[in-house]
Amino acid sequence: MKNPVQVVGDVEDGRSSRWNAHRNRRRTALIKSARRAVHALGSGASMEEIASSAGTSKSVFYRYFGDKGGLQQAMGEVVIGQMQEKLVTAAQAAGTPREGLHAMISAYLQMAETSPNVYAFVTRTGGVDALSNPIDTSASGTLSHFFASIREMMEAPMRTHLQNQPAAYLQTTLAYWPTAAIGHVRAAGELWLGTADGPDKPGREEMAEHITRWLFAGISNNTPAAAGQETSRGKQSQ
Repeated sequence: MKNPVQVVGDVEDGRSSRWNAHRNRRRTALIKSARRAVHALGSGASMEEIASSAGTSKSVFYRYFGDKGGLQQAMGEVVIGQMQEKLVTAAQAAGTPREGLHAMISAYLQMAETSPNVYAFVTRTGGVDALSNPIDTSASGTLSHFFASIREMMEAPMRTHLQNQPAAYLQTTLAYWPTAAIGHVRAAGELWLGTADGPDKPGREEMAEHITRWLFAGISNNTPAAAGQETSRGKQSQ
């Protein structure tokens, strides 16, 4: 015969599991509703506006997320996770370091362009613009991990591309370039997003190519080897 205490424990565990599953489903639904609300209302939408758009009360959002910062963090985990997955897929499909950089920039611009409001909402937590301060300790854990993974993804192909350069140059470049590149992509991308549509505004792929050329050609043409070749050509022409 089964121990009565064990039966009670099993029942309580079962109830707890069902309640946790219910809370997780509810939390996921609220995040989806909030994402739609921010997409429509803007990144500055208040908790009351978000809750009203979601058809519930702000007290429900506070119960699940604590405050607006908690909601930003929760939504960021979803949005940043999707962005990271897309960037990884793009980088893995590339055949060369330059193609990989272009694919990542294009994927990044596409995700941001899909919903600029949501993009702004999840990348500005606690009043900190985490994308322009990628090493700021106040950035959320989600964004910190995101930036760390992107830096690694950018560093690997550049290490291969610059493998014939002097060790000191390679070390310095890889210490600074990936983080600087993230800031460059972010600044150029957000300026592009904020530019009104018109004949002078480049399309997404064209913009991705511009940024890729600025970043890739820049580090290629300013290596010690390139500088030596330029000096050699100059002597030959004299």
